[in-house]
Amino acid sequence: MASREFILETLTRQGVPVAEQDLERLLHIAPQDREAFAKRIAAMERDGEIMRNRRNAICVVAKLDLVRGRVQGHPDGFGFLVRDDGGPDLFLGAKEMREGLHGDRGVARIAGADRRGRPEGKIVEVLERGQSRLVGRLHREHGICHVTAEDQRVSHEFLVPPDAVGGAQPGQVVTVEIVAQPSKHAQPVARVIEVLGNYADPGMEIEIALRKHALPHVFARAAEDQCARLPNEVTPEDRAGRTDLTGLPLVTIDGESAKDFDDAVYCEPAPAGKGREAGWRLIVAIADVSHYVKHGDALDRDARERGNSVYFPRRVIPMLPEKLSNGLCSLNPDVLRLAVVCDMHIAADGDIASYRFYPAVFRSHARLTYTEVAAMLQDERGEAARRRHALLPHVRNLHRLYRLLAKARERRGAIDFETIETEMQFDAHGKIARIVPVRRNDAHRVIEECMLAANVCASDFLHDAEHPMLYRIHEGPTPEKLAMLREFLKGFGLQLSGGDDPHARDYAKLLARVKDRPDAQLLQTVMLRSLQQAVYSPDNVGHFGLAYESYTHFTSPIRRYPDLLVHRAIKAVPEGRTYDAGDWAALGVHCSETERR
Repeated sequence: MASREFILETLTRQGVPVAEQDLERLLHIAPQDREAFAKRIAAMERDGEIMRNRRNAICVVAKLDLVRGRVQGHPDGFGFLVRDDGGPDLFLGAKEMREGLHGDRGVARIAGADRRGRPEGKIVEVLERGQSRLVGRLHREHGICHVTAEDQRVSHEFLVPPDAVGGAQPGQVVTVEIVAQPSKHAQPVARVIEVLGNYADPGMEIEIALRKHALPHVFARAAEDQCARLPNEVTPEDRAGRTDLTGLPLVTIDGESAKDFDDAVYCEPAPAGKGREAGWRLIVAIADVSHYVKHGDALDRDARERGNSVYFPRRVIPMLPEKLSNGLCSLNPDVLRLAVVCDMHIAADGDIASYRFYPAVFRSHARLTYTEVAAMLQDERGEAARRRHALLPHVRNLHRLYRLLAKARERRGAIDFETIETEMQFDAHGKIARIVPVRRNDAHRVIEECMLAANVCASDFLHDAEHPMLYRIHEGPTPEKLAMLREFLKGFGLQLSGGDDPHARDYAKLLARVKDRPDAQLLQTVMLRSLQQAVYSPDNVGHFGLAYESYTHFTSPIRRYPDLLVHRAIKAVPEGRTYDAGDWAALGVHCSETERR
């Protein structure tokens, strides 16, 4: 069978549109191969590599001055074609958007420029529809029903025939299935497949968000069945071959509302030994999710599709069923749990001198909160410290180690954005009562530095073993964003050092200079937005913001799929095998997209 490349080359050589029968003759397609050839041609049409003209002859899209891309709608009715080739987006007027929906893939022709000088496009063909279902509100006017989408980027009204209303009442929120897609001459048609309820019902905003962003929120029956077969607690067979850490007072430190506990920590002074200087021993125990969720099983398929847990106010859409995320894998206090442990020796200057990974069984000695730990550190004779007096020395050790790690971070030149997050507090009816600021304290920073250290070790371990993995990469600013940032800073009499290739320490120096200014929050926000988003990728380009040459995610396998992949890879190395997760590049794109979603 002729490859796609050879088909395109043959069409290009002809220089004119070619009928399908003539193309078969040019490529010497045997009669028995015609069906397979027709499928390949259809796939190339679907992917926008070729298209048919009005006489049904086949043309090469690249030679027609056409561009492929994804339609991005705007609430005001116009839109853009975000090009696959990375070129400037094409403006699509409201007239062009009549036959295209937000999320569609299409082919467009460049048709000059609009009044603002933006390249303007005309949709030639819609290759692939981006939406088959959507959530919206049902309206009835003059006896005719229609649905307006909750996603404001979809500006069409969807007609709903009388026999397709499904019992929904005007004003209710519904999920519809698109029966007929829009065209230049007709509105789209849909039918109601789910009635969610009234717009003001408690929790309705969550139900809308789940469907608006296509968040998987129901586990497959096979995953539920697999989960039901798992034990309710750690069995003697599970403990076999694992290091027993039940005697060490490991603790979890999380927010008050946390329910799934991925990580537990312990720290003690480490005296000088054979070829080793004095320092600290830091143990980070991470829930061993990979012991229960195996590659390709039903739980793994659902976890891969979700990519991560999603946290709503008062509700969580977990990556794993509750029996695992809040039970068997959650490091709850005073129960046996399985873990993958990163056991580190931190030198007196805060650098990681050595580390090792091993499977363990342990028991969390306490579930501490950030507020509680901060109070213990602030007043070692206060109520919180007295209540946890047996753990106070260990908390104190963690805090001393944090100070060393923070100094090492400063030497490295990492950026430390001090953001103020917000917490929404709700009344008994599920409505927002107030929004309060949440400031990071030293307890947050202690755990953050411990997790960073373990993640660095995981990355280093797999990198040295030359094992494929998903790195957590963060690239510096693009030339365009850097120029915009410098122009903005100039208006404040400020300058970012580093020339055309600034490093994280250049950002850190500027942040230190402005931290006491009244406009520090504004300046920090603009600096943060000049950087690119961190993503997952098998190609290591380092982490700009943290100033690491190599970094990955290891510490949250209950709620992040990339961490689960890293656990499997770490286990494979000492066994002398390679964990094959599939297409690592595609996995990186998928996990980055689910995180952004």
